[in-house]
Amino acid sequence: MKICRFDDNRLGLIQGEDVLDVTQALVVLPSLNWPYPRGDQLIANLDAVMAVIKDIRESAVATPISEVKLLSPVANPMNIVGAPINYQKHIEESNADDGIVSQRPITNIWDWGMFLKSNSSLVGAGEGVALRFVENRNDHEVELAAIIGKAGTNITAENALEHVAGYAIGLDMTTRGKELQSFRKSSDSYSVLGPWLVTPDEIEDPNNLDLKISVNGEERQNSNTNQLVYNVQKCIEYTTTRYTVYPGDIIMTGTPAGVGPVEPGDTMTAEIESIGKMDVAVRAA
Repeated sequence: MKICRFDDNRLGLIQGEDVLDVTQALVVLPSLNWPYPRGDQLIANLDAVMAVIKDIRESAVATPISEVKLLSPVANPMNIVGAPINYQKHIEESNADDGIVSQRPITNIWDWGMFLKSNSSLVGAGEGVALRFVENRNDHEVELAAIIGKAGTNITAENALEHVAGYAIGLDMTTRGKELQSFRKSSDSYSVLGPWLVTPDEIEDPNNLDLKISVNGEERQNSNTNQLVYNVQKCIEYTTTRYTVYPGDIIMTGTPAGVGPVEPGDTMTAEIESIGKMDVAVRAA
């Protein structure tokens, strides 16, 4: 299934070029009292929600995708985790372009570790990116995002995909500079997730997906997740040596070569095989 959140927090099922309004399926989410459990409750109860969706989708109201505002398919992640320098060609371009790294030595992902982005930076494709510090270079970074469905820590690579609820396109927007990544990459709207969540049964192999991004029709990045230094399973394993992950947590698995700047007025078009395509507008904050 392809599941989205749209307009005024409606739940949608993607069917062709339409969104079916299946908000009624949220009735199976549990009633909660404070202190609330960690994690996104839609993702934590996704199997139950999908079971209801199967029963009601034939009678659901359909609206063209082009007529709705797509929000992040995950509303309440505990953690947004990034994987730095996780494509060899991106390592090479970073070594060649100090505008990317600001004199920071480039080595390998196992030397740098993963990094956290503020969950307040999360938006959907329809909300767009609001650039801050426009006097600095602000880059696009297209990435495969894995969405955690089951909590865990010290997860092995062999078992990692059992913890995945689905996949989406991620944009790890980045202000270049000497500050730590978690600071430069956490401005409001600098984590774009969308256009929807695709359940794992529709992704034959997350480590063999074409991904690309263009800006105003000019292609910038074009690669395949088979070029990841740490593949999806290894990213999850590596992350959980330090962090417990919870339902709805987002692991952005790294970006390939071709990162570049965007300006207010640009439109980014990101696409990942078997997931879909999203247009993301850029504006000034």
